[in-house]
Amino acid sequence: MTKRDLIARIQEQLTEYPRKDVAHAVEIVFESMVQAMKKDERIEIRGFGNFTVRKRDPRRGRNPMTGASVDVPTRRFPFFKVGKDLKERVDRKKQDIG
Repeated sequence: MTKRDLIARIQEQLTEYPRKDVAHAVEIVFESMVQAMKKDERIEIRGFGNFTVRKRDPRRGRNPMTGASVDVPTRRFPFFKVGKDLKERVDRKKQDIG
């Protein structure tokens, strides 16, 4: 599902709102999540999962083209941990199909 698909599905259920307003609301939600993660805040959506920022320590890597050693700096990256309810719902749906 793309962001465009998500907006379309939301608008199917909220027909009284123009697509432009629904798209703007989706953008606000995503941007709010990005800003929270930039501040190392944890985002918890009950029944869905948690978004956190993890840190990778600096390390020595290797350039695959030349074989030369390179220093890889500390990196931060977003991490998603699926919630129990979502995991069960996805698994149940898969069993219903198969």
